[in-house]
Amino acid sequence: MGLFDSVAGGLGQMLGGQQAQGGAGDNPMLQAVMGLMNDSGGLSGLLSKFQQGGLGDLVQSWVGTGANLPISAEQIQQVLGSGALGDMASKLGIQPEQVAGALSQSLPQAVDAMTPNGQVPAASDLAGEVQNLIGGLFR
Repeated sequence: MGLFDSVAGGLGQMLGGQQAQGGAGDNPMLQAVMGLMNDSGGLSGLLSKFQQGGLGDLVQSWVGTGANLPISAEQIQQVLGSGALGDMASKLGIQPEQVAGALSQSLPQAVDAMTPNGQVPAASDLAGEVQNLIGGLFR
């Protein structure tokens, strides 16, 4: 099972109620999130966007082992921009504001789940760690 499938199972459960064994193909919202992550250069690239957008404290709370600070839909819009959200929205058949709202609810938890040791793992390590976490957290 690859990184995409490992992350897809857990995030699918969180974002759309899909079963943990389901892949991204089962959930259009998940496909959009995974596409966003891939377009951003993986997890570290996506987190860098938020840090560059002035939200480093929020990102660090998601990665760290403490409580996750919330992010608003407006902050998601500010960092990702209307182009990325518009693309996701058109793929999903919903409004960009709905995409931003869904991301504001799910992204902190998703990042937290992918960084169990308080650090962004190397891509080669991430697949195994995410798969283990998904098995425990998202059943």
